Amino acid sequence: MPLNEILAIACIASFFVMLFVGVPVALTLAISGFFFGWLGFGTTLFGLLPARIYGVTANYTLIAIPLFVFMGVMLEKSRLADELMEVIGHLSGSLRGGMGLGIILVGMLMGATTGIVGATIVTLGLLTLPTLLRRGYDKSLSCGAICASGTLGQLIPPSTILILLADILGESVGTLFAAAVLPGLLLTGIFCVYMIAVGIIWPEKVPAIPLEERRAMPRRELWLKALKVGLPPIALVLAVLGSIIGGIAAPTEAASMGALGSILVAAFAGRFSWKTLTETVQSTARITAMMFFVLICSQVFALAFRGLGGERLVHDAFAFVPGGTDGILIFMLLIIFVLGFFIEWIEISYIVVPMFLPLMIGANVDLVWAAALIATVLQTSFLTPPFGWALFYLRGVAPPEVATADIYRGVVPFIGLQLIAVTLVFAFPELATWLPKAIGW
Repeated sequence: MPLNEILAIACIASFFVMLFVGVPVALTLAISGFFFGWLGFGTTLFGLLPARIYGVTANYTLIAIPLFVFMGVMLEKSRLADELMEVIGHLSGSLRGGMGLGIILVGMLMGATTGIVGATIVTLGLLTLPTLLRRGYDKSLSCGAICASGTLGQLIPPSTILILLADILGESVGTLFAAAVLPGLLLTGIFCVYMIAVGIIWPEKVPAIPLEERRAMPRRELWLKALKVGLPPIALVLAVLGSIIGGIAAPTEAASMGALGSILVAAFAGRFSWKTLTETVQSTARITAMMFFVLICSQVFALAFRGLGGERLVHDAFAFVPGGTDGILIFMLLIIFVLGFFIEWIEISYIVVPMFLPLMIGANVDLVWAAALIATVLQTSFLTPPFGWALFYLRGVAPPEVATADIYRGVVPFIGLQLIAVTLVFAFPELATWLPKAIGW
């Protein structure tokens, strides 16, 4: 085995070791990348690093992250989120897991609003995780539900993944948006069924609000409170979503509308003050700095891993997969899934998909169907330890009592559920192709 491939394996192994001994994730990424990249190429490899870091910090789309973080923090500081989750719990009645269902549905809606995993997960983490823990929800399950629902925006339109795949595959963006609607709704439904099943099998993990507490609030008063507390934030999310779908604003511009709208919502509820604003700005700055530090350090690791031939190593590991049309697709999806452990979806899309595109065209594979499969697998990679970006984002906003191990354990069942969704879309291509054909795209 060539020396560089040995170093690539050692780079991954060192990340695990430092992570398990408690080194912060960002420093682990940077140290592993710098050390083994230097062993392989000296300082030459990192001549590209300034351009990569600039690409992260100058990315226009990422401007939406601090704006959506501000929106989430403002709603959290104004305590509207706590009341909203309490109302959802009361309306769920004796249904165990009702608040978990609310998170999944809200995550779907927010994912459709932003299309940005980091912003959605941070907002959900700030809005819902403290309330779930206070209500006795299992820590791992709560973290898993937030991470999984937060990644739905990578599949449900408008999704940046689909926009990029449309460019690579030569398909229209509208066609791929239509192709992802049913798979996205299917995955959301699978998550909801799982949450209900957990409530039946392990009721202690997702307790309902006690009967005495539910009876203390009359039904009419509960519905009025639901309208007062729930309608403004939901209207805010719908307004942001509508501005994107209606073509009025781009996701980044819509994020600024959401930030301003969160101030108005807090003021409407009588919870806005100068202290709330200053605390929100400080928290937003701290959270955003953490997220961008992780993203910048990840560039070091990704650059070293690619330079050492890590992608080729992963590719060679699947060299003996059987052929045929299904074999081509499965081979590609496996490579995408495994590479998703280590590098970003943008790099995966530009490296793996073009490599397999001639094979898919030669085998007459429906590229719209292939795009839906690729998007679903890329979404799965956001959850997959140890490098799933969803895990890093939630770690940055999770309360101190939530350990990294809780987050990692929590996402494992949802990874399995996402693989079920991939299997269903693979077995029934009509899930992706029916809607584009029905509307004439």
